[in-house]
Amino acid sequence: MSRVEAAIAKAEAEGRGAFVGYLPAGYPDIDTFVEAAVTLADSGADILEIGPPYSDPVMDGPIIQEATQQALANGFRLKDLFPAIRAITARTDVPVLVMTYWNPVLQYGVDRYADDLLAAGGAGLITPDITPEAAEEWIAASKRTGLDRVFLAAPTSTDERLRMVVESSTGFVYTVSTMGITGERAELDAAARTLVSRLRDAGVGRACVGIGISNADQVHGVLEYADGAIVGTALVRSLRDGGLSGLADTARALAAGTVRD
Repeated sequence: MSRVEAAIAKAEAEGRGAFVGYLPAGYPDIDTFVEAAVTLADSGADILEIGPPYSDPVMDGPIIQEATQQALANGFRLKDLFPAIRAITARTDVPVLVMTYWNPVLQYGVDRYADDLLAAGGAGLITPDITPEAAEEWIAASKRTGLDRVFLAAPTSTDERLRMVVESSTGFVYTVSTMGITGERAELDAAARTLVSRLRDAGVGRACVGIGISNADQVHGVLEYADGAIVGTALVRSLRDGGLSGLADTARALAAGTVRD
């Protein structure tokens, strides 16, 4: 069982679903980012999802785009990622997944990226823009290093595609609640529940739902049928508007929604 799977299983044993919290790497600056990640872990996140800034963030909504652009403007570069993760993992046992677009990994070198992530204490990658059949090099590197590989499943995915995603993923399958970019939504699409059911039929071990989850009620609702809830925009907004204390308050409120009835 990987560290990510163990974190989900631990939450389950405590009568909870898992809370996966996202933050953009290097926002608003590297030192504050490290403190924010540790704060998020200390405030109830079971898994940390870290997103390195990218110049063409096709899946990111406006609040996360604004944060990543600020991080880039402040000088954050990919070489800063691994020392930052090392600083986080030195202070918390909460597993750290990196949510990255594929081109930076390719440019850095797949094996080198995997080795440096492992050395920094990272747990694996979430790869939103590469499919399992195109990820042979990453699958091999993750098997060699023991890092988790989290692929995405969308409501538009065929049954064949879902089976491939389930067979290729470890840790969990990132279940996209609705089509489109990240951000808060007043109501989550009913498609998320249907998609998780289809993933169960395909043999998924763990399914965590993301995109559009922004409050404890939505977390609670998602965890009626999924293993984890992924929250990003609401946390980034709270860090932007309220600093570390605001982030902690929001994280604790979201974590309260993980308790199952």
